[in-house]
Amino acid sequence: MTATNRGDPLSASASDTNAATDAQKNLVIVGATGMVGGYALRYALEHPAVGRVTAIGRRKLGILHPKLKDVLHQDFADCSALAEVLSDQHAAIFCLGAYTGTVSDNELRTITVDYTLEFARVLHGSSPDAAFVFLSGSGADPTGRSRMSFARYKGEAENALLATGFASVYIFRPAYIYPVTSRREPDFGYGLLRAPAFRLIFPHQVIRADDLARAMVDVAVRGTEERQGLVLENRDIQPIVE
Repeated sequence: MTATNRGDPLSASASDTNAATDAQKNLVIVGATGMVGGYALRYALEHPAVGRVTAIGRRKLGILHPKLKDVLHQDFADCSALAEVLSDQHAAIFCLGAYTGTVSDNELRTITVDYTLEFARVLHGSSPDAAFVFLSGSGADPTGRSRMSFARYKGEAENALLATGFASVYIFRPAYIYPVTSRREPDFGYGLLRAPAFRLIFPHQVIRADDLARAMVDVAVRGTEERQGLVLENRDIQPIVE
């Protein structure tokens, strides 16, 4: 998998999308309407080793594709209704999240920890052999000592996922996720990070959103030599797509 092929993944030929085999994987993507999740969806749909993609979210994606099953689910505090949808899945890519400062502290913990673990609970019950790929973040603190809520909550979610019993848990901790296409940044600090100079001075503290998504899909499909818990920092993610 390379970082140079950035064409539209949804333009895959019919022969690519219909070439299903027993070796193909069924993937679930949560958060496909977000920046990273959206790219993950596109790369999963074009991946020849993926036979089916189930996208779960609060609104329709507006995408038609022979591999795609678009599932609406409003209440991530209770994912019990997803038990049947989550059966016979090989891996889940969980990108649901919120920016610090855009929601209250209580909401941030609910989204980061509670929603993640509730989804993981139902997935594990329906597909106990599935791998779980989790979008965490640089600075996540599993010790719970950080003064930053984001770091504490991501660390709490990581710890709980690793104890859930999945065959494989892959935790991605990107640094600044470069949005590739223009967007309105959530605050002034993110705007500064987007400046070209930052990427030149701190190349290992930035990763393109599409490259991050590509790496997550690749690991979900192919796995790694690690069969239990693997934490991938920004410096570990970059070589996957180089």
